[in-house]
Amino acid sequence: MDRAYDARPVIYGEALFDCFPDGKTVLGGAPFNFAWNLQAFGLRPLFISRVGDDALGQQIRGAMQDWGMDLIGLQTDPEHPTGTVRIRIEGGEPSFDILPDQAYDYIDSRLLPKLEAASLLYHGSLILRAPTSAQTLQTLRADSGLPVFLDVNLRAPWWDQETVHSSMRGARWIKLNEDELHTLVPGNHSPHHKARELQCKTQTEWIIVTRGRRGAIVYAANGQVEEIKPAENVKVVDSVGAGDAFASVMITGLLRDWPLALSLERAQAFASAIVGQRGATTRDPDFYRFFVEEWDLA
Repeated sequence: MDRAYDARPVIYGEALFDCFPDGKTVLGGAPFNFAWNLQAFGLRPLFISRVGDDALGQQIRGAMQDWGMDLIGLQTDPEHPTGTVRIRIEGGEPSFDILPDQAYDYIDSRLLPKLEAASLLYHGSLILRAPTSAQTLQTLRADSGLPVFLDVNLRAPWWDQETVHSSMRGARWIKLNEDELHTLVPGNHSPHHKARELQCKTQTEWIIVTRGRRGAIVYAANGQVEEIKPAENVKVVDSVGAGDAFASVMITGLLRDWPLALSLERAQAFASAIVGQRGATTRDPDFYRFFVEEWDLA
């Protein structure tokens, strides 16, 4: 991207706790995971979300502060609780029980911080489920004029075709997994054909299709296609947050002007490291240090 390196990515969406079957709770939410990783990479994200006036909300504030993240975009809701999600691991893959009426469903447009020297706007599709946060996002997209990276996360029953397709139009980059691609572009055509069809309809620069153990493919508007596969010996503890990890490196590549193939290679390497731990984030700076030094992000 033709932007100064000090321009900040704006991350909009849910902050919540993932609750695992073994009783462990881990800070999560795709936008939060994404912002957490970008902070570790030195990109100073501006995270916009809303938490409850409760103990979990205080934990999120404390974690962000300890990680050096800016709190100016984190709102406090006096009526609704901090978000929680119950996660089940079935066959190595997570399933999600996402509760309704959480604080992140009520992000207030009147409390949005001023956006200065911003580079792009990231959001997922879950934040579109509630009218208040969806309308605030629409205001943010329209007023900021920032290029949009949309991370599709189809979580039943919290989405519908019309809303997701509407959000994809106007996004410059779209990431989704292969199952989501088949859901949004039905029919018997190949994933390659469906990705190109989606790209044609949305006029996006990139369609990023993640495929779990089979890696990922990026379809660029100029006809370029890049594919990456993970190493065969990757240890998988759980795959929660793997897509968020992948996307965070792809955006890092955009902001640091890496070639597409290099971004893809590094995104896969980081995602492969994330699945080797429980949960989508870690507070251990040593986990990130290797990547920061290897990629010359310091």
